[in-house]
Amino acid sequence: MKMRNRWLALTLTAIMGLSIVGCGTSNTNTPSTTTPAATQGNNTTQEEKVLVVYTARSEELNKAVISEFERETGITVELVTAGTGELLKRAESEKDNPLGDIFWVADRTMLESSSHLFMQYVSTEDGNMLNGFQNTTGYFSPAFSDPPVLIVNTDLKGDIEIKGFEDLLNPALKGKIAFGDPVNSSSAFQSLVAMLYAMGENNDPMSDKAWDFVDQFLKNLDGKMANSSSQVYKGVAEGEYIVGLTWEDPAAKYVKEGAAVEVVFPEEGTIFPGESVQILKNCKHPENAKKFVDYMLSEKIQNKVGSELTVRPLRKDAKLADYMTPQAEIKLFSNYDEGWVATNKLNITNKFSEVLESSMD
Repeated sequence: MKMRNRWLALTLTAIMGLSIVGCGTSNTNTPSTTTPAATQGNNTTQEEKVLVVYTARSEELNKAVISEFERETGITVELVTAGTGELLKRAESEKDNPLGDIFWVADRTMLESSSHLFMQYVSTEDGNMLNGFQNTTGYFSPAFSDPPVLIVNTDLKGDIEIKGFEDLLNPALKGKIAFGDPVNSSSAFQSLVAMLYAMGENNDPMSDKAWDFVDQFLKNLDGKMANSSSQVYKGVAEGEYIVGLTWEDPAAKYVKEGAAVEVVFPEEGTIFPGESVQILKNCKHPENAKKFVDYMLSEKIQNKVGSELTVRPLRKDAKLADYMTPQAEIKLFSNYDEGWVATNKLNITNKFSEVLESSMD
């Protein structure tokens, strides 16, 4: 019953709009409602030097990209940070009069059903991106990858072996696993998708074998589910949990800073979702927004982020810091299909909710 009560509380909270689970921080800024000098479709009038960016990315990534963009272009960025679910609700409510220009949130698998909110734009830098990480839809420009991983507290795990998803069924971990809400959290959703591919029959994410594993996994949570994405990695780093399912960025950041944690890429395999950037349809500063997308994919920014931070650049031959797990050591699923996941997102989350309900009986 503990999980049932917590799940109902999360659902009611999301509906009320008081606190949405996501992968960023709570809202810290509100964009100006002042009418700009130019509007979309009227490129003959010069736009004011302003860009409003809705973002669920980490503070470090925001700073690395935006400060350089402002300095080089003279465009002032107004930043609105929040979780994926909250920003989607905001963009939907503003669709007839967008207050934001850039939607730097989640990826195609989370956003395809909301493509009506975005303007079509393919960057001039698109051809320089890795195969499989190019804008094939017209809306979503993959910029970086933040693959799902396991974060493990090395002080607490003792002699417990944690190399992959199968190890999460160990009775010794019952109640000591941190996991978020895949319905509203993009990080939890990607972790769920990776788990389904890993544990499904012939890597089939919708096979009975895959969902049987999810059922067993949920039972080993022992009624505990994280209230936010940040609670997952913070809870592990601070000793509340032994292991958590999260994205590489926050986990690798703890490793970089010397915390008693390690990043584990599941031995069964994982996925590389392309965290994308979108332009909001009918935004006030479309030309500035295009410049921002181009800048995100540029060689300079891709190298800067790859060599200094803890997310993975997606440009061909981009630099990667030596504290990051080498690409050659990461097993990926050859049959992972981002388009299929995007189309079937609702089916996946609905099935998860059914399995969650049955696991509480």
